[in-house]
Amino acid sequence: MGVYLSTPKTEKLSEDGENDKLKFGLSSMQGWRATMEDAHSALLDLDNDTAFFGVFDGHGGKVVAKFCAKYLHREVLNSEAYAAGDLGAAVHRAFFRMDEMMQGQRGWRELQALGDKINQFTGIIEGLIWSPKGSDSNNRHNDWAFEEGPHSDFTGPNCGSTACVALVRNRQLIVANAGDSRCVISRNGQAYNLSRDHKPELEAERERIQNAGGYIQMGRVNGTLNLSRAIGDMEFKQNKFLTPDKQILTANPDINIVELCDDDDFLVLACDGIWDCMSNQQLVDFIREHINTEESLSAVCERVLDRCLAPSTMGGEGCDNMTMILVQFKKPITHIKDDSGAEQSAGDTEPSEAQ
Repeated sequence: MGVYLSTPKTEKLSEDGENDKLKFGLSSMQGWRATMEDAHSALLDLDNDTAFFGVFDGHGGKVVAKFCAKYLHREVLNSEAYAAGDLGAAVHRAFFRMDEMMQGQRGWRELQALGDKINQFTGIIEGLIWSPKGSDSNNRHNDWAFEEGPHSDFTGPNCGSTACVALVRNRQLIVANAGDSRCVISRNGQAYNLSRDHKPELEAERERIQNAGGYIQMGRVNGTLNLSRAIGDMEFKQNKFLTPDKQILTANPDINIVELCDDDDFLVLACDGIWDCMSNQQLVDFIREHINTEESLSAVCERVLDRCLAPSTMGGEGCDNMTMILVQFKKPITHIKDDSGAEQSAGDTEPSEAQ
């Protein structure tokens, strides 16, 4: 099977939800790609005051994206920083935690369970021969690195995933991003980019890659990856003399903390299958055109996916997997002061360039 199908798979996985502060809709579609490697998370109630949304765009396989969708929000919630009220530090740590958790026996076993049918069958057969020591190990939060078994020396997956997540707590919005998925907010109809696409040609990225012993060829890291930060891809993270944030490829996310206001309309998180076809402002304008006429936010997302789907695979753009989450703020936004002092207004961010 090649990279593309002969006809696109246009069936969509869509979902809607709301509480007294937020309303969301999402949709994902395989499109022309031979496999679906996107994943997502959407939780209105990470806790009583906090919502969590995330898009994960896999490459080289789907398992890392699915792993992040399953576990990243749990690691945020379980962190000491989260308990202390520092959501930025909590989500920052959770990105690195994904790489840590996918190593060793437990990591191998979890990835097998999330993989294709062949991998699942392999895992079942092995499970009949060997079972993890300590039947209660799955219930203890930090036992991942200590599970013994035939794959205890597993260094982690060689496929990977972007991760772009947003946490909303009262007036505070925390955006964390590694890779080229993107988060954009509409403020009075103006698109503001709250994340940065991590591409090898960026000066800071190029410097880290080269300092770690890597190189850039044809716009790709070591001639392979067209993005410079991702979760997984452990073959690029094996320099034992460097910290995780200094490796050729890193899961280190940019963190953007924003103070929401009543001018904020909605938030969009989407994989690059969307952004390859529409600029930030084009997408915001399209959503504003349809958000009050469609019966649900997921229907708006579905319209976007159909708008971006290419008529053929000749051009490349519009042929990728597509996932989009649309989060609408209910007005007025609750005015509760935050004592962290770390907030930054989205209005301080330059309007996004057409990308």
